[in-house]
This record gives sequence, C-alpha cells and structure tokens, in this order.
Amino acid sequence: MSKGLIEAILLLSGLAAVLGTAAWLLLKRPLALLAWGTRRSLLATGLKKLVVPTPAGPQTVFVGGTGPVLVLLHGAGDHAGTWAQAAKALAKDHTLVIPDLAGHGDSAPATGPIDTAQIYAGIEAVLSSQAPGQAVILVGNSLGAWMAMVVAQRQPDRVAKVVAVNGGPLLGTNTKVRLLPTNHEEARATMAQLRDASSPALPGTVLDDLVRLTQTGPLARFSATAMTMGPWLLTEDQLRELRTPVRLVWGTSDQLMPLDYAQRMVAALPDVALIPIERCGHVPQQEAPARFLAALRQALGDAPQ
Repeated sequence: MSKGLIEAILLLSGLAAVLGTAAWLLLKRPLALLAWGTRRSLLATGLKKLVVPTPAGPQTVFVGGTGPVLVLLHGAGDHAGTWAQAAKALAKDHTLVIPDLAGHGDSAPATGPIDTAQIYAGIEAVLSSQAPGQAVILVGNSLGAWMAMVVAQRQPDRVAKVVAVNGGPLLGTNTKVRLLPTNHEEARATMAQLRDASSPALPGTVLDDLVRLTQTGPLARFSATAMTMGPWLLTEDQLRELRTPVRLVWGTSDQLMPLDYAQRMVAALPDVALIPIERCGHVPQQEAPARFLAALRQALGDAPQ
C-alpha cells in the first residue's frame, strides 16, 4: 500500500470521525453545538475572548468594536453567544463588552450553586476592567436586565442608560412557567410560554437536551440560591428614585415576564420608554433577531454618543 493511499485513508478516517462527532452532537447535544457556533460567531465578528479576574473567579468576556461602550448581559442559563446575531451590526458603532455571567459559559464558578452576589461581583469587575471610569450603556435580557438595573441603582455614575429586554428587578414573574422541566412534554410547554405561537416549533432533540441541561446546568444552579435573592430585588419606590434613562424592549408574547410586568416599571421609572416587539417572546435576540435589532437601535437612538 502506497504512502499516499495510507495518508488518504487516514484523512478520510479522521473526517468520518469528525462528521460522526458532529452528527452525535446534533442529535444528542444540539444546545452545545449551538453554543459553540454562536461563540465562534462572536470571534468571527472580530471580538476577542478575554479572561477577567473577579471575586467570583475568572470571568470570560468577548470584547471588540468601536464607539461608545455597550455591555450586553445575557439571561440565566444562557451565555454570551446569545448576542451573536446582533453583535455583528452593533460592533460597527459600539465597543462591545459581552461577558459570560458568573457560573455561565466559561466563567467561574464551574460547579456548585451560583449566587446573585457572584453574578453582580463578576459584572462589576468586568466593568472596572473593560470600561474604567466610563459611564456605559447596559443592555440586559431577563437576569441580565435585572442586574443592569441593580448596577444603575447602586452605581448611577457608571451607567449612561439601561436597555432592559424582558427582564427587571421587581418581584412578580409568572410562577406557573416551569423553568426547570423534567421531561419532554414539560419542556415543550415551557418553550410555548417563552416563545410566540407563530415561531417555528423546536425539534424534539432540542427539547430533550433542554431537559438534560436544566437539571444540572447554570439555571438550576442559580435557582438553587433563590432564598438569597431578596436583597437584590428593587421596589417601585426605589425605581422612582432612579435617574438613569431606561428603555424597555419587550417581546409581548412572553408569559414568564408578561407585558404588565413591563408596564409596572413604566409606571414607576421617571425616564422610561417601552418598545414592544409583537409576536415575540422572552428572548427576542434569538427568536426575532432582525426585529430585536431594530428595536434596540430605537432604544439606543437617544443614547449619549
């Protein structure tokens, strides 16, 4: 057998192994494959992956672009890659800072419960590292929106504006939504409450992977500390004292944090505007990326440049 033929066989064997791994991931770990792809997309956009030391442990953050600093904070159980589709457009006129929140993605802690204090400390350290002495724009989805509002309340000089996407710091979400489904049917029901009915149905493989992840993943680890979250919530009276401009970008089909939750914040905040996204649920940047980007642009339109 010639050397060239041997090399060709080895190459084909390697390719088959790679394809086999990809097929297995697609069938058994589609969410891991999606995470890999979206995080690679952030790098392809030109962002650099950095590690920032924090009291919560090393935090991974993607940084790049040009212009005013825009910090994008994902929701519980998610990771920086959730912003991949928006990042390509936003990096043209903003310096993006996109962290994996503590205990999520590649950020510490890798195991054990994730406390709200760790998430806040991680964000605080990332801001000090990547935008020292600057007032930044915080864009947060779900948990990220909650944390953005807390940063604005505790450190108003650090925040030029908050854009809260289907999230906030008030007590009162829909507890009937099972965020930690234990089987395929519960996962299907959960996603139906988090997405618009007109959105494409998620494949069964994704639902099964969601069940697997919600048992031991970041969302479960964060939920385990629910009893310690109280001090991090804000009241309507505290929102009335907030002087930071707030724009609410809201998927109106969200049943976890429905539109009336956003309207409670509208009633309390002194400088606020509500920008609804119709036929869209809890994570607009993934479910309706083009319409989300248009709404976000509207929210940023009067941001200080």
